[in-house]
Amino acid sequence: MMRWLQLGFQDGMSLFMMELIEFHDYIMLVLTGILVLVGCAFISLGSTKHSGREVLDSQVVEGVWTIVPGVILIFLALPSLHLLYLSDEMFSPSLTVKAIGHQWYWSYEYSDLTAFMFDSYMVGEENLVSGDYRLLEVDNRLVLPYGVESRILVTGADVIHAWTVPSMGVKVDAVPGRLNQLGLVLFGPGVFYGQCSEICGANHSFMPIVLESVNWEDFIVWVRG
Repeated sequence: MMRWLQLGFQDGMSLFMMELIEFHDYIMLVLTGILVLVGCAFISLGSTKHSGREVLDSQVVEGVWTIVPGVILIFLALPSLHLLYLSDEMFSPSLTVKAIGHQWYWSYEYSDLTAFMFDSYMVGEENLVSGDYRLLEVDNRLVLPYGVESRILVTGADVIHAWTVPSMGVKVDAVPGRLNQLGLVLFGPGVFYGQCSEICGANHSFMPIVLESVNWEDFIVWVRG
């Protein structure tokens, strides 16, 4: 039972992820309605003894099965475009962080803080403590304050990587020589895990991402410490 419960989305902890989950539920509702309608039509056609062999065409039927799918696509496209623009919208970020993908670790630079940067390596199995996650723990976590908008600039230093945190609903390619950006508004405190999701070499699966969300006061203490 627990295996089936793990097939869904992780709990959304950002505005964009919450919107993404709602859009997914909306699409599934539409698809369920379509499947029920088509299934009922198949059952009806298979169980009836009446057939219209003399009917060669029906303008009404052709009009209905052309217009109805078009209307359904419009109702799917509008919220999809809303999410697309929401993912690119940047209002007034309070903090900017640059994430740089290397083979095979991440570096983080806090652009608003002078000379504040660090590398984030995966913790080996021999150094794990009770409660740590194998292949997901790092020695230095990315720390962000919740309740404010943060901007993440993502790039690569050697090959293409991908900065991905499922709980945030973000997956951004880290391309050498190019900056991609995303905005995050975290809902509350917590620790969230991700991994590079671009095949970047032999140790691709050993460059995890750990994002820790804290309040603004604790963030200032962490920066000063």
